[in-house]
Amino acid sequence: MTNQTTTTAPAVNPITLEIVRNALTMIAEQIAGRMIRSGTSYIIKEMEDCSAALFDGQGRLLSESASIPIHLNCIGITLRTVLDHYYPLDTWRPGDVVITNDPYAGGESLSSHHTNDIIAFHPVFHRGRLVGFTALNVHHMDIGAMWMGTRGWGVEIWQEGLRIPPLKLIREGKRDEALMALILNNSRVPSILENDLMGEAAGIQVGAQEFTRLFDSYGQETVLACFDALIDQSERRTRAQIATIPDGTYQHEEQILDDGAKGGPYTLKLAMTVSGDEVTFDFTGTDPQIEGPINAPLSATMAATYYVMKCITDPDIANTEGCKAPVHIIAPKGSLVNAQLPAACFQRMIVCHSIVDLVMGAIAQAAPERAMADSCGCLYNSTVAPNLDTGEIGVASEVVPGGIGATAFADGIDVMSCHVTNCPIPPIEATEIEAPVLYLRREFAPDTGGAGRWRGGMGQVLEYRVLGEKPLFHHTSQKSVITPQGMMGGLAADGGGWIINRGTPDERRLPHAIGDVEFLRRGDTVTHVSPGGGGYGNPAERDPARIRADYRAGLISRQAAIRDYGLDPETQPAAAAN
Repeated sequence: MTNQTTTTAPAVNPITLEIVRNALTMIAEQIAGRMIRSGTSYIIKEMEDCSAALFDGQGRLLSESASIPIHLNCIGITLRTVLDHYYPLDTWRPGDVVITNDPYAGGESLSSHHTNDIIAFHPVFHRGRLVGFTALNVHHMDIGAMWMGTRGWGVEIWQEGLRIPPLKLIREGKRDEALMALILNNSRVPSILENDLMGEAAGIQVGAQEFTRLFDSYGQETVLACFDALIDQSERRTRAQIATIPDGTYQHEEQILDDGAKGGPYTLKLAMTVSGDEVTFDFTGTDPQIEGPINAPLSATMAATYYVMKCITDPDIANTEGCKAPVHIIAPKGSLVNAQLPAACFQRMIVCHSIVDLVMGAIAQAAPERAMADSCGCLYNSTVAPNLDTGEIGVASEVVPGGIGATAFADGIDVMSCHVTNCPIPPIEATEIEAPVLYLRREFAPDTGGAGRWRGGMGQVLEYRVLGEKPLFHHTSQKSVITPQGMMGGLAADGGGWIINRGTPDERRLPHAIGDVEFLRRGDTVTHVSPGGGGYGNPAERDPARIRADYRAGLISRQAAIRDYGLDPETQPAAAAN
């Protein structure tokens, strides 16, 4: 897919430009913040699984909230699909709210990534002129599916819940009650879904009012000129960053479902070509889509690729449409990176997290100082059971944190929901209030981070007891056989694992990193050791003071320090840390 280069923007006062830039970012942040504060779903109010963005009147990205990367880079792609196939610019009216969650809207896979993500758009008018859009992407708790929350190993999109093509839920300020009734009739938690969906619509409506006030303050022509200037500035600065990477074609591949479950392993392939100030990511050779929920829509592949480009360029560059102009993506239709109907795609993050490592592996060959070792990948933990006190469905569901890969300049981050996910870790107390579970452990998992001059981030040990009746459990993880790889001589991380009823006669280790819904019993325990991140650089070059500090903190064992670093932290003195 090729992005068109923007035209040179007219000159604007640089101070005004910076004020407008920050105002746009703040509007997006406030939209996301309102959703988090108003949300009923545990996924929204505790995991903050929502993201906001602003666009100009042509549908070009202007700003984003600091939220979920896989959400953010998808919203604009979906808006383009809505404008091109459903609601052209001249069909929008003040007060309209258009929603969709259909990965295959428009006949391709350039829309929402999976059915639980409902994206909402609201037009912004100033003095009768369409000048922009506010938008919000929210992961809703249940939209109807074979299993609560769309878990399990679905093999086609129709098993993943109600698909909503782009439709006006609110038309000129009036809610379509028939459409709302249809949506709520397909959810196991209709009251939660209604509140969260209306909170989503309200958030972008208020954001549109704030957007309009920006025009009132600086004038329509000035603000529109600032939009062009911001996009142009982002493109020029992104091109300058790409131009510092040596020209050439760099290839890399990654495997998913490496434990052989569900027919794996499957291979993702990439050829990254840098030519001057442009870069092309060609995924030709990637395996075809499968009968399973891991297939990535093209919009998801694009989102993950844009995310890595943001990671390796200047973080001060405003994240606008201009950042995408020098980036070209080739992804064969019907492959794991460009799923086509009827492919299931709820767990597309299995592919998307691996795309991050795939692109990083290619970049490491051209500019190793910009790359990062492998991270923990996609990790989901979900237990659903009725709450015995209220009778309501309780959900203990989280994007499990693990270790982040090290870089050329720093250790990887310990226990974090990584890369394109970026969800906060829900507080234990909040989880226990919402769902029939009792937490027993949540702590660092020693020796899970890969050794290196810079150590990979640590995974965690998570353990809880199920208190509800007839609980359903579903797990997802990656890198159980081919563990998170190190870079530039760094060692691989530990791959972790899942255990039911650890330390009891009923103990059993789950054989695969991803599986179908498990039927547990009241009182069963779930234990998960999440993978760490890969190390960066030769372990022999690590500062001894850092090794001893890790040992004192309980992050590495004495045996691992001796084995991986050749240093006994109990007997050998350490120099000062760098």
